[in-house]
Amino acid sequence: MMTNAKLDAATMLTAAAVAGMLAAVAALFMRQGGAAETVSFISLAAVYVAGGVPAAWRALEALWREHILDIDLLMVVAAVAAAAVGAPFEGAVLLTLFSVSTTLEDRALGRARRAVESLMALRPETALRRQADGTVSEVRAADLIVGDVVILRPGARVPADGVIAGGYGALDEASITGESIPVRKEPGAQVFEATVNLDGVLEVTVAKPVDESTVARMIQLVTEAQAAKAPSEQFSAWFGQRYTIAVMAGAALAFASFYLFGRDWEDALYRAATLLVAASPCAIVISVPAAILSALSAAARRGVLFKGGAALETLAAVDTFAFDKTGTLTTGKAVVNRVVALDGDEDGLLGLLSGVEAHSEHHSAAAIRQEAARRSIAPAQVENVVTRPSAGIVGEQGRSQLWAGNPRLAAQMGASIDDPALAELAQDSQTVIYVGRDSTVLGAVTVADEARATSLEALAALRTGGVHRIVMMTGDRHPVAERIGAELGLQPNEIHADMLPEDKVRMVGELASTGKVAFVGDGVNDAAALARADVGIAMGAAGSDVALQAADVALLSEDMRQLADAQQLAKRTARIIRQNLAFAMLAMVVLVIGGLFFELPLPLAVIGHEGGTVLVVLNGFRLLAGPKNLRAETTPPHPRQAARPAVSVPRQAYSRKIQRRT
Repeated sequence: MMTNAKLDAATMLTAAAVAGMLAAVAALFMRQGGAAETVSFISLAAVYVAGGVPAAWRALEALWREHILDIDLLMVVAAVAAAAVGAPFEGAVLLTLFSVSTTLEDRALGRARRAVESLMALRPETALRRQADGTVSEVRAADLIVGDVVILRPGARVPADGVIAGGYGALDEASITGESIPVRKEPGAQVFEATVNLDGVLEVTVAKPVDESTVARMIQLVTEAQAAKAPSEQFSAWFGQRYTIAVMAGAALAFASFYLFGRDWEDALYRAATLLVAASPCAIVISVPAAILSALSAAARRGVLFKGGAALETLAAVDTFAFDKTGTLTTGKAVVNRVVALDGDEDGLLGLLSGVEAHSEHHSAAAIRQEAARRSIAPAQVENVVTRPSAGIVGEQGRSQLWAGNPRLAAQMGASIDDPALAELAQDSQTVIYVGRDSTVLGAVTVADEARATSLEALAALRTGGVHRIVMMTGDRHPVAERIGAELGLQPNEIHADMLPEDKVRMVGELASTGKVAFVGDGVNDAAALARADVGIAMGAAGSDVALQAADVALLSEDMRQLADAQQLAKRTARIIRQNLAFAMLAMVVLVIGGLFFELPLPLAVIGHEGGTVLVVLNGFRLLAGPKNLRAETTPPHPRQAARPAVSVPRQAYSRKIQRRT
C-alpha cells in the first residue's frame, strides 16, 4: 500500500507540474501580447512549487539522513540558478521534465517491486476446514495449522502447502512453478499454496504453517533479492554519489572561469546551470537498478528465483555447467522399460510380479505397480510375502512360491537364468528383476531411471547460448551414467560416475579454476556442491526448504528448460545494462561538450538529460517481458516416454469416492 501511495502522490505532483508548465507557456504568450506580468509570475511560481518542493524535500532528506548529495539537489540548484539570471521559464521546463522523468522511473521500478504484492494477492484469505465431527466450516487461511484437512472445490486456490488425502484432479501451478500445463494430482501428491484446483473435489492435509509455505518463502526471497545490490548496482550508486559532488564542484568552477574570462555574472551563472544539468548522472545511476529489478521480477513470475542481482550477473558469465544426474537430468523415478515373458504373456507376468511387489516399498516395486496400472492389469493374489535382503522378495500362491529379485535370489531358488532372451537383458545398463515360480524362471523386467523429457533440449539450448562445457556427476554406476549421458548427447569425458558428495565438491572446485561454474542439483544431497559453485541452482525446488536455502537460484518446477530461460534472461540483462551505461555516458559527454564549447541552451540540456534518463529506464523495462519460454507443446517427447500416456482416473469412480468421503 505504501508503494501505491507514493505512486499516487508522484502522479499528482506530475500533473500539477504539467499544468503549471502549460500555465507558464500561456503566460509567456500573454506577456508578449502585453498581458500583465503578474499572470506569468503566478504561473511560473506554480511550476516551481509543484516541481521544486518535492525534489528539494527529497534532496534535504538524503542529505540529512544519508549524508549524500542527491541528484535532486542538482536539479533544484540549476532551476534556482536559472531563475536568478532571468530565465525562470527554462527553470520551469527543467523542473517539469524532471518531475515527469522521476514519475516514470517510479512507475517502472514500482512495477518491478510489485512482484511481491502480486504474490501476496495470490494467497487465498479463507479455507474450508473439516472439523473433528465431520462438518465443514469456512475459516481464515492464516488460522490453519499442520494436520488440518481442507476441502478444495473446483476453482478454489490451495490455502496452504499440503498433501492430497483424497480425490483426483488437475491443478494449475503456473503461479508457483511457471508451468502453463495443468498437473494431474492423486492421493499422496504434494500441493502448494496459491495453486488452483481446476476440477473435482480434493481433500488436502496441511503440511506446513501458512507463514512457512512456498509462497511465503518466495515473497521473502524476492524481497531480499530486490534489496540486495548487484556489483554493477553498487558501482552505479558509488559512482553517482561521488560524481554528484564532482558536478557541483565543476559547476562552481565553470561559473568562476566564465566570469573571470569576461562573461557577466548572469551569463556565467546560466552557463554553469547548463553544465549542472548536462553533467548530472541521473541516467547512469538509474540504468542498472531498472534492468536488475525488471529481470528479477520477470524471472519470479515464471518460477525462477534469484537471490539478488549478484546471482543474476554471475549466471550471465557462466561458461561451465555441472549437473547432478538423479532427480536433475533424470526424473528420479524408476520406470519399467522392458518386459520379457518366456511364454510370451507379458500381461500375465506383470500381474504376477505386481502381486509379489504389492506391499514392497522399494522404488522398483513402485515402478512395477505403476506399469501394471498403466496397462490395466490386476495384481495377482500373493500371500505370506517376505523380503530377502540384498536378493529380492518371495511370496506364496497356492502351493507354489512366487519370487522376484536379482540373480542371487534366482540361485537361492534353484532357478537358471541362462535363457538367451534373459542373457541379453543382463548386458543392459539397467536393473534386471527376474520373476519365477519355484525353480522355474518365468521372465524378467528391466527398471531404470530416465532422462527428463526436457533435459536434451535444455542442454542443447545452453550450448547454443554459449556454454562451453557441460558435465554430469552421479553416484550411480558407470553403465547407468553412460546410458543417460548418451541419451543427452554428452561425451564420455563429460560423464563422471561413482562419485561421493565430497567428490562433487572437489570437481566443482577444479572446474571453477578455469572459469565461472554453475552447479545444478536437487538441493538436498548436493548442498555442499551448490555452495561451492559460483552459482548454485536448485532444480524442482518448490516446497524444498533445503533447496531454497542452499542455492543462489531456485527453479521451482522440474522443467529443465527453465534453466536455459534463466541464463538467457541473465545474458539479456547484462546486454541491456551495458547498453544503458554506454548510452548514458555518451549522452552526458555530448551534453557537457555542448555546454562548454557550443553555447548549448539550458532547455536543450534539460530535454537531453531527462530524455536520456527516460530512455534507459524504458530499455530496462523491456526485461519485464522475461525470457522467451521454450514451449512444452513444441518439445518432442522423450523416445522412451512417448509411448507412456498419463494415467487418467475414471471420473465416475472418483466422484463416487468423494461422495462417500463427504
